[in-house]
Amino acid sequence: MLVFFMPVLFFAACDAEKENEAVESGQLNLYLTDAPIDTDGITGVFITFSEIHYHTQGNDWTVIDDFEEPVTVNLMDYTHGESTLLGYFDMPPGTYTQIRFMLEAPEHGHGPPVNPGCYLEFEDGTTEPLFVPSGSQSGFKATGKFTVPINGTVDVTADFDLRKSIVATGGNSGRYLLKPTIRLIVNDQAGRIVGEVSNIPENHGVVVYAYEAGTYTDEEADDPAEEEVRFPNAINSDMVCENNNYHIDYLAEGLYDLIVTLTLNGEFVEVAGIIEAVEVLAGETTHHNIDYSEF
Repeated sequence: MLVFFMPVLFFAACDAEKENEAVESGQLNLYLTDAPIDTDGITGVFITFSEIHYHTQGNDWTVIDDFEEPVTVNLMDYTHGESTLLGYFDMPPGTYTQIRFMLEAPEHGHGPPVNPGCYLEFEDGTTEPLFVPSGSQSGFKATGKFTVPINGTVDVTADFDLRKSIVATGGNSGRYLLKPTIRLIVNDQAGRIVGEVSNIPENHGVVVYAYEAGTYTDEEADDPAEEEVRFPNAINSDMVCENNNYHIDYLAEGLYDLIVTLTLNGEFVEVAGIIEAVEVLAGETTHHNIDYSEF
C-alpha cells in the first residue's frame, strides 16, 4: 500500500509547486510627480494616459491590464515633492528598467486636433493642444531600475520633467510639442534637498537646478537651439516659491551641485552661483539654505 501511494503524493506535491509558481506575482505602486515648468503664463499641463506597458528581458512590451484607462492628470498639481497615485499593478517578479506610457495626444503635422487628451491651460483661461513629434502610437519611455519582489510591493515614482518636455515651436504656427523626459525613482531609495533662498533681488525670481556633482559645464547656460532647453543635463530643478523656499525631490543617493539662476518675468537672466557637493541620502531630507547676496 505504501508503494502505491508514494507516486500519487509525489505528483500531487509537484502540481502544488507548479500552482504556486503560476500565482507568484508582485505589485508595482506607480506614482506621478513633476519638476515645475519655468515658463510664465502656463497654469495647467493636462496629460491623458491611455495605456501603460512594462519592458521584459526579451525586449518585448507587455500591457498592464490592471490600468483603468483613460486617466487625465494636471501634472502642475504635483510639484514641490507632491505626487499622485496612478495605480496599483500586479506584475511578474523581477527587475525592470523601462515603463512606456501611451498618451492620448494629437500628432504633429496631422491638422487641427479634435478633443486633444494632452493640452496646456493658460492664466487667461485659454488652452492649446500638446502635439507629439512622432505620433502617439509609439508612446513615451520612462527609464530607471526597480525590482518587483515576489509577493511584495515596490513604490516607484515617474518624474515628468515638464521644463524639458514642453517645447514651443518657432515660426507662425505657435504650437507646443510634447517631448517627455521621464525618469523612474524607487521611493525609498530617494532623498531630497530643501531650503530657503534669502536676499533675492527685487522683482526677480530664482530657479535652482541639481546636477550630479562635477557634471555641470558653462555651456549648459547658453541659449538653447530650436526645440531644445537650457540646462539640459540637470537631474531635477525647482522654482523658488512665494515663501522663498525650494524643494528638489526624488534624487538618488549621492552628491549634487546646485546651480542657482536668476530670472526676470520667467526668462533666464544669469547663473548667480554654484553650490558644490551637497549630499543626498536615501530616505532623508538635506536642508541647505541659500543667501543670494553671497554670490
